[in-house]
Amino acid sequence: MSTLFGRRVLLRPLTVDDFPAWQEVRRRNHDWLTKWEPERVPGVPDVVEDRDAFAVRCSARQRERQLGNGFGYGLFVHGDFAGEINLSSVQRGPFQSAYVGYWVDEKHAGNGYVAEGLVVLARWVFEELNLHRIQIAIIPRNHNSRRVMEKLGLRDEGTALRYLEINGVWEDHVRYAITAEEWCERREELLAAWID
Repeated sequence: MSTLFGRRVLLRPLTVDDFPAWQEVRRRNHDWLTKWEPERVPGVPDVVEDRDAFAVRCSARQRERQLGNGFGYGLFVHGDFAGEINLSSVQRGPFQSAYVGYWVDEKHAGNGYVAEGLVVLARWVFEELNLHRIQIAIIPRNHNSRRVMEKLGLRDEGTALRYLEINGVWEDHVRYAITAEEWCERREELLAAWID
């Protein structure tokens, strides 16, 4: 359960031993990534620069995994750290849903690694975790990220106004989703295109 395999990518939880590679990628991709992310809280240790803060982040993700309400994964391409794909806010009961967020190293963008990783994650979510729905929210002007949704053919559910705080501004987000029924209908197509 802790490691998920694709054709070219591997998803596994990050550990403190991943800090040097994670830090190098985050530093190098600062301008590429921060415009799409929440503003850093003042006074809180910078997880990119502080190994102990990164260790705390890894521990928090491990607790989420143990509680079943979140599953954070590093995205590895041919063994090299290339980004993250995270399943968060897992809701059980009648909702059976979760949110997916991701980011990728700019040098790996455009190669389909995120799309492949999302199919790997979806297979696990629908076939092992038994959730009914996952949702991905993307800022409308983030054309690269929206292209991933187009490649996968995920359903556009419309735009949520001022949905999330991103880099200090409340940003609209286009919401994309896939349900367990859609996964069953499209499973063979998605696996053939991205994994098998």
